Amino acid sequence: MPVFDFNATPDEKKPAECTYTVIRSNENEATIEKPMMILDNKHCKWEHHSCGVFTNPIKRTSFEFQQEDGTVSADILKIDARFVSLLKWLGENHINVRLSGENTEEGYAVYKIREIAFGGGTKLSAEDGFLQFMIERLLASNAPAEEENDEDEDEAGDDMKLTSLQSITDFMNCAGRTLPDNIRLWARRNLAVARSHEVSPEERRHAQRALSIMMNVQWKSNYFEAIDPDEARRILDEELYGMERVKQRIIETIIQINRTHTLPAYGLLLVGPAGTGKSQIAYAVARILKLPWTTLDMSSINDPEQLTGSSRIYANAKTGIIMDAFAMAGESNLVFIINELDKAASGKGNGNPADVLLTLLDNLGFTDNYIECMIPTVGVYPIATANDKSQISAPLMSRFAVIDIPDYTPEEKKVIFSKFALPKVLKRMSLKEDECIMSEEGLDELIKLYSNTSGIRDLEQAAEHIAANALYQIEVDHVKSVTFNAEMVRNLLR
Repeated sequence: MPVFDFNATPDEKKPAECTYTVIRSNENEATIEKPMMILDNKHCKWEHHSCGVFTNPIKRTSFEFQQEDGTVSADILKIDARFVSLLKWLGENHINVRLSGENTEEGYAVYKIREIAFGGGTKLSAEDGFLQFMIERLLASNAPAEEENDEDEDEAGDDMKLTSLQSITDFMNCAGRTLPDNIRLWARRNLAVARSHEVSPEERRHAQRALSIMMNVQWKSNYFEAIDPDEARRILDEELYGMERVKQRIIETIIQINRTHTLPAYGLLLVGPAGTGKSQIAYAVARILKLPWTTLDMSSINDPEQLTGSSRIYANAKTGIIMDAFAMAGESNLVFIINELDKAASGKGNGNPADVLLTLLDNLGFTDNYIECMIPTVGVYPIATANDKSQISAPLMSRFAVIDIPDYTPEEKKVIFSKFALPKVLKRMSLKEDECIMSEEGLDELIKLYSNTSGIRDLEQAAEHIAANALYQIEVDHVKSVTFNAEMVRNLLR
């Protein structure tokens, strides 16, 4: 007589039932109207904050609410396509979470998910905020075109967010689709190296460090939102006086971006004498584009390795300045401000730094020797400055739209000094305008003294000197105000 009866055992295991439909959204914030997912609430209205776990999808895709009288299961009806892999990860690891949502006609709309330590247990992802970091990255990405299953791998890691192998693995499983294809494949290979015991500890350390750098950069698409030309013009007028041709060229670039929703194929090269505001124009453009910016000072770079990084074969290997800029910005779309491009050809190392810039400017991708991966540069907008374009090689010049910045006329210098430079200094020194007065002949004498200098830096220094002298007379000589005539200006500034 058999002890067990297996006659009722099914011949085949039934596949898990998917109860939800996938919705596609590119919203960068989850709300009641645009939730992450919707749960069934026909039999029970769920509380605003509800705790429980997502079920490991053996039978149905659902969420088990932990109520006072026991556990109640509710099917998932809809889910944002970007969160499908995250749902699977949460379910397979039985992570206790708290949902924040609201009961609507469609169901319980979930707009926030937080990990909790339930019943005295510990959090799987080790660090508070790790789950939120993944959710924010998913919300910042576009809906995937099609479902893709990444490899499921487990690894015991430490408690550092997106530095430990555990958090990198979790990120790859849940948000790997937010990475470009070549970076995702590169990450899998380096993850294998970082785990392997067949390579040296030094190689594992470099692989893990490279992974941490790359995973913490948000690799965006080359799509750009429209920019308000009126707001762009306001910023330019606020930052720059005159320069109508320069402003017109920048506004044309903005109009082009609005039509194509991509950056122009060529960056800007601003050529002009020192002190004419070339760097200020570059910062204004970065402000208009609403992008983070970084600067490369070519006069201080004399070895290409400073830009490209060093190979991992060296114990003290590290990334280059360009890759560091991506890591500091935290995203792949940024403005590279290349100062003194005419000094780039004066390399003193084993190569020419200018040659490295060519690959960055071509928008075809840049390879860092330490990372060993093609980095997409379609979201990089280069703005270079130079004093003498004759010192720039033809290949470099061909990568830019050149804008010549002329020196200011005497009349423009008068306006800049009286309307911008002096009032700014007076405000910083807490002086009133009627306490430091520049007469007309005094202004003419000042412009005459600096007629042979280019730019406006000397005018700004003169404004500082004049304001400081006025403050001295007010505090020491106890005068109420100081009016500078031609003789006073000449004696003070010569």
